[in-house]
Amino acid sequence: MLDELTFFQRFRVTKLTAMYILELIENEIEYHYDFNYSLAPINQIMIFLRLCATGTHLTCIGDFAGVHYSTVSRIAVRVGSAIARHYNQFVNLPQTAEEINAAQLSFYERARFPRIVGAIDGTHIRIQSPGGEDAEVFRNRKGFFSVNTQIVAGADEKILNLVARWPGSSHDMTIFNNSCLRRQFDEGRYPNCLLLGDNGYAVKPYLLTPLLNPDSHAERLYNEAHIKTRNVVERTIGIWKRRFPILAYGCRLKLSTTLTIIVATAVVYNICKQNGEPDPPDPDDIQLFVQVIEDDGVPNVPASEDGISGVETRRNFIAQYFAHLES
Repeated sequence: MLDELTFFQRFRVTKLTAMYILELIENEIEYHYDFNYSLAPINQIMIFLRLCATGTHLTCIGDFAGVHYSTVSRIAVRVGSAIARHYNQFVNLPQTAEEINAAQLSFYERARFPRIVGAIDGTHIRIQSPGGEDAEVFRNRKGFFSVNTQIVAGADEKILNLVARWPGSSHDMTIFNNSCLRRQFDEGRYPNCLLLGDNGYAVKPYLLTPLLNPDSHAERLYNEAHIKTRNVVERTIGIWKRRFPILAYGCRLKLSTTLTIIVATAVVYNICKQNGEPDPPDPDDIQLFVQVIEDDGVPNVPASEDGISGVETRRNFIAQYFAHLES
């Protein structure tokens, strides 16, 4: 029996969270027959968590668990899919007026930036070449194969939205433009709510980006508050990849399984946050992997794709909220 610390080091979650996951998906992954010594649900979950905690070869995980590597591969799909099916339960933007007000207040307390409900960014999840005629579209600007994954983070460092299906060559703005999230904001589902993004996004009436050349005192205050507030998404991505190093080191499974694992780890990440778990420490070399992957040199996009409406919104926003603030 592993003590709590050793368990956390091996699986990157506490025993409490492991049991929570068991209760959540046990009925979905339990074998209803005992053919060929089928694995109990808790053992399947431990194998899945160990895979996500290391990113190592399936053979190594199989040796650790005493099963064949093909069994590890099947468990990755079985358990990952079961967890991912609970995405809407654990990964979502604030819905009610009370939740929205609480989210905006939490963001405001970071750097006095009002009306924010989430910070958006893209992050590359390293993968092996998917093969086939379209393999090269997964090669990103850094030269390795990846899935460019859109994330929206809350002020509490929870993942509020995730899009994990676009090849590494895709631009962050392309992913956003084709997302359900954009459609929801375009349709006015979140009135008086804003997202913060970097200059990889075009400014919109509901998505504010930094000014490239701030001139006035108010513009400089806006940029400073923007940076401090938006930093939460970069921190969230870093913690997510530290908790599940497979996201930093790379996923050596077929593409469909990789996409499932990305979503499943986001769900488990939020469960860990919900349970108040401490952030995991860095493995010795993971920060280097994260830095290389995140520093992808994404070019700036034109200021606005909505004519002048996004730029005007930002200008009026600065005049309304930052023109009279002191440093």
